[in-house]
Amino acid sequence: MSSEDRPLTGAIFEESAVLTVRDLSLLCAVEERHIVEYVEEGVLHVAEVSASEWHFTGAALRRTRLALRLERDLELNLAGVALALQLIEELEHLRGKLEARR
Repeated sequence: MSSEDRPLTGAIFEESAVLTVRDLSLLCAVEERHIVEYVEEGVLHVAEVSASEWHFTGAALRRTRLALRLERDLELNLAGVALALQLIEELEHLRGKLEARR
């Protein structure tokens, strides 16, 4: 069976899921400290704090993976990653508004 014939595999992840720093670090294969640095730089936003533990929405997983790709592929520092993500989100928002007008 060629690679083109193989079915795609993956997992569906609920955007409403609640993740901890540990969960994100395991799912993204990075140290927990890296997730903390993302929060400190504004790359990730904590959805809730309970019992001295940060909780993130499922959307944070997608954002973390994108941030890691930006760091690796474009060799951006944390401030650059935060800016790039902000610009990407703004572009997506503007595209959505443009599509709504059509």
